Amino acid sequence: MNMIKKHGILIVLILVVAGLLIALVFKNKIYDYIGSEVSKSASEETQFVAKEYIRKHFNYLDNNEDFEFTLLEFKSSGCTICKQMEPVLEAIKNWDATKVNVQVIQILNPDSQELMKYFGIAAVPTHIILDKQGTEVFRKYGFVSKEEFKNIIQLKI
Repeated sequence: MNMIKKHGILIVLILVVAGLLIALVFKNKIYDYIGSEVSKSASEETQFVAKEYIRKHFNYLDNNEDFEFTLLEFKSSGCTICKQMEPVLEAIKNWDATKVNVQVIQILNPDSQELMKYFGIAAVPTHIILDKQGTEVFRKYGFVSKEEFKNIIQLKI
C-alpha cells in the first residue's frame, strides 16, 4: 500500500510537469485560440467602434499622419514583462529609419475594451503591428526585442 502511495504521487507529479511543459510549448496557440474566441464574442457594435477607431487613428492614408506603422502594446500596470518593454518601445518610437506610432493600451482601462475584444487580446503584453492602412501585419505575446521589431518592420516595408 505504501508503494502505491509513493508511486501514485510520483505519477501525478510527472503528469502535472508534463501538462505544464505542453502548455508552455503551445502557449502561443492557446493564446491565439482564446483570442479568436474573444474576438468572435465581440458584438457588431463593438466591432464597428473598434474599426472606426483604427480607421480614424491608425489609417495614415485616410488621416494624413506621417507614420509608416503603428505598434500597439496591450499591457497591465502590474506586468513585469510590460515594464521590461518600456525601453524597447521608446527605442522604436525614436527610431530614425521608419516612423512608428507607438501606442500603449492599458487593458484595465474601460475605454480599451472594444479594441481588446476586436483584437482578441488573451495575454499581456501583446504586441501588434499595423501597417499604414491600419491592417494587422504582426502579433506576438511576451517580450519582443527592438531588433525583432525592427526586422519585422523592415520586412514589411
